[in-house]
Amino acid sequence: MIEYLINLDTEIFLLFNSWNNLFWDIAMKMATGKLIWIGMYFALVYALGKAYGWQTALVMIVMTALSVAAADQLTASVIRPAVERLRPSNVDNPISHLVHIVNGYRSGGYSFPSCHAANTFAVATLMSLVFRRWRFTFAIMFWAMLNCYSRVYLGVHYPGDLLAGTVIGVLSGVIFYIIGRLWIKYWWACKLPGKTDRLREATFNGKVIMYRPVDVVILIEVVTIAYILACAASIFNL
Repeated sequence: MIEYLINLDTEIFLLFNSWNNLFWDIAMKMATGKLIWIGMYFALVYALGKAYGWQTALVMIVMTALSVAAADQLTASVIRPAVERLRPSNVDNPISHLVHIVNGYRSGGYSFPSCHAANTFAVATLMSLVFRRWRFTFAIMFWAMLNCYSRVYLGVHYPGDLLAGTVIGVLSGVIFYIIGRLWIKYWWACKLPGKTDRLREATFNGKVIMYRPVDVVILIEVVTIAYILACAASIFNL
């Protein structure tokens, strides 16, 4: 059974990894980076503070950092050394000659589970539970899935690595959200998420626009994705 699942995982990986061209090589290499999303991270901090006040924002920022640290350490320092599954791109892997590699990028030695999946889904899950807005949940889950897909595209993770990392990330996000809620509940200065996340008004070209602070995060994410695609298109057309 295990061998069947591993073979299926490999076949699915090779299928997705084979769908490539220069445009997506550039786009996926940019999307998998951490610094490209720094604007979105700052927007999350802004939205937390604006919606719930600095005390609640501080608690949830700390909880997010802890959830990412816990997910990252569990995947990288505990499970990976125990499982020792070679990355598809690892030159010692028998299928490495079949893998599409982008600019020689092969990442580390072991792949199961995926730290990218664990970390991004820890953030996405915790923040979704904090804001509880369907537009935001869709947007940030899309961000996490985009990060996951980029790892398959770049040849450094199997789908199974990403699935396991996602489960770890979601559980970590839920656990630290619950801890954060308990902290907020017993710190009198904090405001419970949902209580003060009201609509705001902004004027643009003489028109009044109603928005919530978390909508700024969605806007920055969309702008970042557009920037990635524009950069890929400009290089692709050179």
